[in-house]
Amino acid sequence: MVRLRGFDEEEVLQAAVRVFWEKGYEATSLNDLTSAMAIQRPSLYLAFGDKKQLFETALRKYNQWHASSIRKKLQSGSSVREALHAYFTALVDEEYEGKGSLGCFCVHTMVELAPRDEKIKIITREHQAYLAVLFQEAIERGIQSGELKKGTDAQAIGQSLVVSLIGITVMLKARPERTFLDHAVSVALSSIG
Repeated sequence: MVRLRGFDEEEVLQAAVRVFWEKGYEATSLNDLTSAMAIQRPSLYLAFGDKKQLFETALRKYNQWHASSIRKKLQSGSSVREALHAYFTALVDEEYEGKGSLGCFCVHTMVELAPRDEKIKIITREHQAYLAVLFQEAIERGIQSGELKKGTDAQAIGQSLVVSLIGITVMLKARPERTFLDHAVSVALSSIG
């Protein structure tokens, strides 16, 4: 007879994401994880494998949530320009209005682990590519609606917006003057015409 787990897997995975997001992979201990997840080590190992496997699962789950959130935001504006402007402005506003943003877990992971871990490099690269497609789709909607001019290179702009997103997220860690990032957002969005 199969024994049912005594915890909500989604809930404990959210807790693991939060710990890894706040501390990074290297600085997170198994005690940190089991305490935050409110489960014992045997349950952690049984459900998720070792720390590395749990981290990969947490990163993939975060990437799903992140992409879903961006998709919703890009579809929420009355226009593509408005939706993109609102998304990038909110990214900066969150930091400067004292809402305590942690930044992007995937970007933190790219900086911490991707240079020396091939599997993490692939997971983070896949997320970047998916986000580029989300931005590309938004640009294509703008072209189809007539908001953006025909001949606009939606793929190149989508990829450029991902680079801008990652750069802004990293820059936010150093909290430069607000105008520095406002100008960067303005220039990034000028590519959509």
